[in-house]
Amino acid sequence: MKLTILGGGGFRVPLVYGALLTDRAEGRVTEVVLHDLDDSRLYAVTRVLEEQASAVADAPRVTATTDLDEALRGADFVFSAIRVGGLEGRANDERVALAEGVLGQETVGAGGIAYGLRTVPVAVDIARRVARLAPDAWVINFTNPAGLVTEAMSRHLGDRVIGICDSPVGLGRRIARVLGADPNEAWIDYAGLNHLGWVRGLRIAGRDELPRLLADPGLLGSFEEGKLFGTDWLRSLGAIPNEYLHYYYFSREAVRAYQQAEQTRGAFLRDQQARFYEEARRADVSALDAWDRTRAEREATYMAEARETAGAGERDADDLSGGYEKVALALMRAIARDERTTLILNVRNQGTLSVLDPDAVIEVPCLVDANGAHPVAVDPLPGHAAGLVCAVKAVEREVLAAAESGSRATAVKAFALHPLVDSVNVARRLVEGYTQVHPGLAYLE
Repeated sequence: MKLTILGGGGFRVPLVYGALLTDRAEGRVTEVVLHDLDDSRLYAVTRVLEEQASAVADAPRVTATTDLDEALRGADFVFSAIRVGGLEGRANDERVALAEGVLGQETVGAGGIAYGLRTVPVAVDIARRVARLAPDAWVINFTNPAGLVTEAMSRHLGDRVIGICDSPVGLGRRIARVLGADPNEAWIDYAGLNHLGWVRGLRIAGRDELPRLLADPGLLGSFEEGKLFGTDWLRSLGAIPNEYLHYYYFSREAVRAYQQAEQTRGAFLRDQQARFYEEARRADVSALDAWDRTRAEREATYMAEARETAGAGERDADDLSGGYEKVALALMRAIARDERTTLILNVRNQGTLSVLDPDAVIEVPCLVDANGAHPVAVDPLPGHAAGLVCAVKAVEREVLAAAESGSRATAVKAFALHPLVDSVNVARRLVEGYTQVHPGLAYLE
């Protein structure tokens, strides 16, 4: 089975390959094609993968190419993990937004809109190529903003594109762990959009254990989300929000923390990864050791500004293991081998959330089998959540419309309608600022 990874020179590719190395069953991936526009990054990552595979018999064969059509042709699965504009683009997203006093995070608020505007046209081109060159392939989208990009691609690939994210998985795992339950045996009642969802229940042997957690301040304050949001707020909500909702519920504090930070997250990762790629290309250095060290630092500093704002302290050791690669492998196994499973995924709504239309991509539990991912019926969102979900989905639709039409006015509308952008004039200045620093937005007129 052939797996093509777009953005194959990306830092997290070794996570995916490491997961593939653990799969010894019949029908596993035997060929991995890495595609990237940057030869030097492909070389560095290929060195890491070679070291990973050195002690594994019959490891999946790895090739690398800068030719997109060659990479896609004949693929069974396509992982899309591209970053249009690179980490320099992410750093600019943050800088332009913070100069206007609004959030520049890569998936939330102004930064997420800027990232989406320059990524959607590229993602749509990829989707069209997949439809032409590998019509039977399943596309697994890692590219952020994951829900928005998945929806853009679904207009050309239908349900054969599925978005994944490790945030809901990590959240469910933390809740189960603090309740003393096996995460693999828990049913997580989760619903919303990517980076905008809530756990409303966690059922073990048919019993909802979330009320027990919400009723115990000690337990509730003992894990990441309890520290981030505070026990009083979680009890008021009656649910556990995805960690990214910290940017909505504590927006002023988040912006202030970013403004006061020595470096934004994007600038930190840009500089950190530049050091890694330079080191990993050296023949006298273990590329895998360099990657391991860099990854440990990356994970430990994840959402550092939000945790500092909340006084949450360091991340727990159990939260430093990533997880999106495990979701990807489970998804591929379920489809390729009809190993039926349940995963929280980004898929078309199809009537699951009544406040949104059928084609809106949402993030909910799905039953997965050889025919793809099928959203499970969930309870309606409470009013406060439904309002936020509808507002953000409306913004995503304006981003898609702007990317399709090239309309600068529509791009301004997308920014202005976002709950974290507080002025139409700010929205106009954001579009001006972003078009100045991103060549990929030159299409806006």
